[in-house]
Amino acid sequence: MRIDWSTLALQTINALVLIWLLARFLFRPVAQIIAERQKAAQALIGDADAAKQAAVRERDAAARETQQIVAARGDALKTIAAQAATEKAALLAAAQAEAAGLRAAAGAEAAAARAEQDKLVAVRATQLAVDIAAKLVAKLPESACVAGFIDGLADGLAQLPEAVRAQLGANGVTLALAAPRALRPEEQERCREVLANCLQRAVSVRFEVDPQLIAGLELRAPHAVVRNSFGGDLARIRAALLDGEHASG
Repeated sequence: MRIDWSTLALQTINALVLIWLLARFLFRPVAQIIAERQKAAQALIGDADAAKQAAVRERDAAARETQQIVAARGDALKTIAAQAATEKAALLAAAQAEAAGLRAAAGAEAAAARAEQDKLVAVRATQLAVDIAAKLVAKLPESACVAGFIDGLADGLAQLPEAVRAQLGANGVTLALAAPRALRPEEQERCREVLANCLQRAVSVRFEVDPQLIAGLELRAPHAVVRNSFGGDLARIRAALLDGEHASG
């Protein structure tokens, strides 16, 4: 095989020239472009990393803010729950106090109603007892309704002060002597004798009828009244019983 050295040299020169041309006009610009692209890529990567780090920071900040919001919400809920419990306890205490006051008022009202009812019952019982006694005495003989009380009238006059007795029937003043029925002449005379003996003088007497006396006599004068009657006794007993009931109530 015969080698053409001139042709080989020419081809070598051509190859070297091509390589030089390629290196000068192709490889260097391409390399520069690649370097610039790499630099731009590095810048983009750096920007992306910075953006990523910023996003991470923002994410962490948002997470912390969310935790703070959650914690604040929990604290607020606890505060609201505590306030609600306090208000509930206050309302419950107020309701209990009001209920206790209402119960006390109701109890006092019921006690007052019972006391009033007891008083009414006592008054009715007293009045009933007085009425029964009056009816029983009313059944006594007519003579017993007057004769047995004449001496008692004398005792009542004797208990008056001397000055009061001196004024009874003085200066012609007529004394009124009430009886539950019209007195018979002999009863009237007996009453005049008793009055004259007690007062040491004769007096003018006017006889009256008062069925409310039931039994007995009652001497009535401008300055004094001498009661010796069953009606007066019942009135005093009734008043004493009612006063006793009021005092105990």
